[in-house]
Amino acid sequence: MSDLAARSIGFASRTLEGLQSLWSLRNSQVRLQASIRQAELEGLQFAFYARLTAIIVVSVWLIWLVPWPRDLYYGAYAFGFFFLGYVPYRLRHHRHGEALKLGFIILDVALVTAAIVVPPPASLGGEWPIQTRLRGQEFLYVLLLLGEAALTYSPRRVLWTGVSILVIWSIGVFMIYSLPDTLRFNDAATEGALTSVAVLDLSFRPTFVGLTAWYTQLVATSLFTLLITLAVWRSRRTLLNQVEAEVVRADLARYVSPDVAEALASRGGTAFGEPATRTVAVLFADIVGFTRLTETLSPERTFALLRSFQERSSAIVFKHGGTLDKYLGDGFMATFGSIGLQPDAPARALACAFELQQEIERWSRKRSGRGADPLRVSVGVHCGPVTVGNLGGRERIEFTVVGDVVNVASRLEEVTRDIGGSIIASEDCIRAAADLGWLKRFQSSRQVHLRGRQQGILVHIAT
Repeated sequence: MSDLAARSIGFASRTLEGLQSLWSLRNSQVRLQASIRQAELEGLQFAFYARLTAIIVVSVWLIWLVPWPRDLYYGAYAFGFFFLGYVPYRLRHHRHGEALKLGFIILDVALVTAAIVVPPPASLGGEWPIQTRLRGQEFLYVLLLLGEAALTYSPRRVLWTGVSILVIWSIGVFMIYSLPDTLRFNDAATEGALTSVAVLDLSFRPTFVGLTAWYTQLVATSLFTLLITLAVWRSRRTLLNQVEAEVVRADLARYVSPDVAEALASRGGTAFGEPATRTVAVLFADIVGFTRLTETLSPERTFALLRSFQERSSAIVFKHGGTLDKYLGDGFMATFGSIGLQPDAPARALACAFELQQEIERWSRKRSGRGADPLRVSVGVHCGPVTVGNLGGRERIEFTVVGDVVNVASRLEEVTRDIGGSIIASEDCIRAAADLGWLKRFQSSRQVHLRGRQQGILVHIAT
């Protein structure tokens, strides 16, 4: 390879790495934010369906519990509660969707509070004093809003819901507490301490309102809000870690082979890349005459040519379950069966070699159609025992394969120029594929002597 071609390849490779790094960083941030946003939207959707389920359950319960026609009064509240949930659900993709949701949370709390403290009209049977509205356990319905907020993965919504409950419920309680006909403990005790009998008698008066229950509700709501906020915050951190791990794994797959990235991510803290010996098929591919092709090309066009070749070839390697070990200028090295055991690794490598040639032929015809030089790729395939594992120093390591099989596969790719073949596969690889049908795809066989080796090797040649 000439100095000009070498400099062109080096410049193109450095430019490619720089652009990929910048693009990957920006794209990672965008995808991370998009993934988090998607999880939040799914949480809002799940919360809406949970709300709908709760409305149906409570409505059925009220229909069974409340006599006709008073149940229509509460049915109107149920429909209003559905409406207040449906509007922000439909607007969840709006750019101000979060602000709208927070506003509707206030309306939710106000509606549920009104349903509890405001009695139905007298015509519907609401004849009890309004003070009795604070005697039951209906306040628990307000706390259901905290549960709905917890389903959205948003600690802020939980906290906002809790504060809204504290404020709006307190307003409702004090509106009733301040009514002129309300009996208050402090008013009854103005003339001195009350006896236990007097206190008991006072508490059974229909218009009596004590603040002890309100104090308990404030404390319980505050604690529930705090605990649920912390739980949702932890859940959100777990969600963010999972989303980030998926994005990192996707990014890692752009720098290493996807199966290596998957192995690294799935094994967690366990060791990956410990040296091991196994039978692996090795494939080397290289663009024939790349020096001549690039002599008249600008660095930008050389860059585009390399990138297109790498994208096409890597897609085919991954399609057949191979590992892209490394790019080698205008070529690459792929392995089959290096990450995990693949009994059909030789057959995968052979299928990859022939499909790669077909893809390059299609690409070459397209190039010729627009006046560009045609392309040819030479491929060498060999199979045998190798050592797989991590190589490198403390700062940077590389998962790869080492052994005589790698050298032979590389030499087979080189010798294609001398014997005129496009794919050369060793007899060992054909035999290991365990399918004599592969022999029909090769036009000839011969003994070849490879550079650096004393003994010849039987190979099969496809032109």
